[in-house]
Amino acid sequence: MQISVIGRHVEVSDEIRAYAETKGGKLPRFYDRVSSIEFVFDHESDHLTAEVIVKADGSHEFIAKEAGPDAFALIDVIVDKVERQLRKHKGKSRDHRHPGGKEPLEES
Repeated sequence: MQISVIGRHVEVSDEIRAYAETKGGKLPRFYDRVSSIEFVFDHESDHLTAEVIVKADGSHEFIAKEAGPDAFALIDVIVDKVERQLRKHKGKSRDHRHPGGKEPLEES
């Protein structure tokens, strides 16, 4: 699994990079088919924008975006959003693969 931290129009400090990699490293716990995680930070006028793109199963992308003044708080928020998306996707795929379960045996 690859974790990358990218800054557009902003220099990403080592503390922010390490924090994003730590939080991103916990995402495969919620869906084990995660192949890559990309954090993108952008500076727009007076606030910072953070975005996370999680690629899984080769064709699925989960994206969360948030804006605000504090990079650490933004990382927490976007990781929580993607975590919810991953849990929901995992639940849907599990429900789809195992419909109904076994039928009860009839007694005669």
